[in-house]
Amino acid sequence: MARWDPGAEQRLKRAALELYLERGYDHVTVTDIAERAGLTRRSYFRYFPDKREVLFGGSEHLPPALADAVQAADPDAAPLTAALDALTLVGTRLVEQVQGAAERRAVIDASPELQERERTKGAAVTRAIRDALVQRQVEAETAELVAQLATVAFGNALRRWIDAEGHAGFAECLDTVTDQLRAALTAT
Repeated sequence: MARWDPGAEQRLKRAALELYLERGYDHVTVTDIAERAGLTRRSYFRYFPDKREVLFGGSEHLPPALADAVQAADPDAAPLTAALDALTLVGTRLVEQVQGAAERRAVIDASPELQERERTKGAAVTRAIRDALVQRQVEAETAELVAQLATVAFGNALRRWIDAEGHAGFAECLDTVTDQLRAALTAT
């Protein structure tokens, strides 16, 4: 293998997912992942700081992308509409790049450590949406509440999209979740 193989990162992701599914997250080491990918342990750490990040790599780009999309939303849009429009735009792009989403979800669901990592990433999404709404002159408490609701809707839409196995687009899944949320908020 070439030292700086351009396909190394994807091979590491694929190898980690395969191993986590086969053995369980707690029973896989970085060395196992690197060997399965045909790389060295040292090479692994060029791409990921630990064995968790192989499942979350790239997620650091999501909060700034969402913040930018909230900022770019229609200036006259209500805060929740701006946030949901941003989530639709960014979420649609995100799912086009996701491979093995159902398998990744199964690995995360089976590991409290990975669930905690996912909550941390979700908190970063909430902060980004909140901060972008505040920049749009939304009152801070309202921005926080809207950001929390939008993040919950995003997570539910993503799960719905995974469960649909390609039979529904992300935007459609988010619309369904949004309709459910609005119905729950207005039900008497």
